[in-house]
Amino acid sequence: MDYLIGFILALAVGISANAAGFDKDRSFYATILVVIASYYLLFAAMAGSASALALELIPFAGFSILAVLGARRWPALVALGLFLHGGFDVMHGHVITNPGVPAWWPGFCLAYDVTAGAYLLRLSQRRKKLAVSSTA
Repeated sequence: MDYLIGFILALAVGISANAAGFDKDRSFYATILVVIASYYLLFAAMAGSASALALELIPFAGFSILAVLGARRWPALVALGLFLHGGFDVMHGHVITNPGVPAWWPGFCLAYDVTAGAYLLRLSQRRKKLAVSSTA
């Protein structure tokens, strides 16, 4: 169920953002990547674990850097960041002990990240084709 909800929610966000025009700004998916990465900080803070919070800052910084670079120069980095975060979700419990992470979170977040990354790649490809065909 975790995976299904993550998948459906990512599609719903992508489709509704596209319909509303929110994702025309290059920072939209980059912002999503930063927010997704920040949840592990939130979970550590909710559990009152200073050690987990300190450790969670490291991947948060990495994903934030990918988001900023992707929004400014290389949009494909944002999609890569989403895919990498999905992999991070799978490995997280083996690397960082964070007592605030709900048991369902890794599966949900993995499904959300991979779906959002795939949606962003597909959207980028479609926009490139439209840009090429409009200049030809």
